[in-house]
Amino acid sequence: MNELPNALANGSTLKQVWMNLISNAVKYSSTRERPMIKIGFEEVDGFNVYFVEDNGVGFNKTYSNKLFKVFQRLHTQEEFEGTGVGLAIVARIVQRHGGQVFAEGEVNKGSKFSFTLPKLSESENIYEGIIKI
Repeated sequence: MNELPNALANGSTLKQVWMNLISNAVKYSSTRERPMIKIGFEEVDGFNVYFVEDNGVGFNKTYSNKLFKVFQRLHTQEEFEGTGVGLAIVARIVQRHGGQVFAEGEVNKGSKFSFTLPKLSESENIYEGIIKI
């Protein structure tokens, strides 16, 4: 995997973003014979777009906005454990860092959860507090 670019962010809260997204990818792809999880980034319009993609159960894209609301779930507790707050936490943290969150999915084909963070200028790379993602 290539190294992800630096970001000006609170390290502990950004760690929570990654933990929530990756643990969801593991959880929802665990029923697959050959689970696949991809972590990466793309540069789009002056932003770094980070993502976690899987080949899990996916979801109907009609519900993509519902996913980031507190206590909203698309699967029952019996199907997959969880509280329905993980993605809401992700959205709140990313928004407080000046970014946005996105969800793409297709039932039985997988999901891709992305978030943006502003790109750092060269001068910002020298300050402490910048974490390596």
